[in-house]
Amino acid sequence: LDLSNCSLHSVPPELAEATAAIVLDLTKNPLTTLPNGSFLGFTHLQLLAVPPALECPGGSDAWQEVTVDGSSRQCQGQRNPCNGSLELAWPCPENSVCAPDGPGLIQCLCERPFHGYKCLRKGTFPVLLFGGILGTATVSLSLLLWGTQRRKAKTP
Repeated sequence: LDLSNCSLHSVPPELAEATAAIVLDLTKNPLTTLPNGSFLGFTHLQLLAVPPALECPGGSDAWQEVTVDGSSRQCQGQRNPCNGSLELAWPCPENSVCAPDGPGLIQCLCERPFHGYKCLRKGTFPVLLFGGILGTATVSLSLLLWGTQRRKAKTP
């Protein structure tokens, strides 16, 4: 994806839709910062070229090789932050595993059969119980309202 020399003053929000990009060029733009989370979901990104004044997203530890020449800083080979070589600030909770979510970013995914907040719930969502209670409440309330409001209806 070549966005070089596009007069970008900030990272466009539409960039979030290009998470499948492998190569991204942002050089020759008057960018001043790369906000945290700008590359959230960019797990396939292998080469990122930014103006030389900017740092690589996630820091130099998030990339295998960082080179600077006169017109660009090239961040090559995204590292997996879940491989244990880097100290994680927020380790994943019990019953979950770490997964990369972009340069220097992680996400914690629940292991089966756990789900929910902090992967504390085991099993699947009780669809039949939920649907049964919701259906019963809806029918009961409808019959109650029909019975009490029927006398107020005008007959022709």
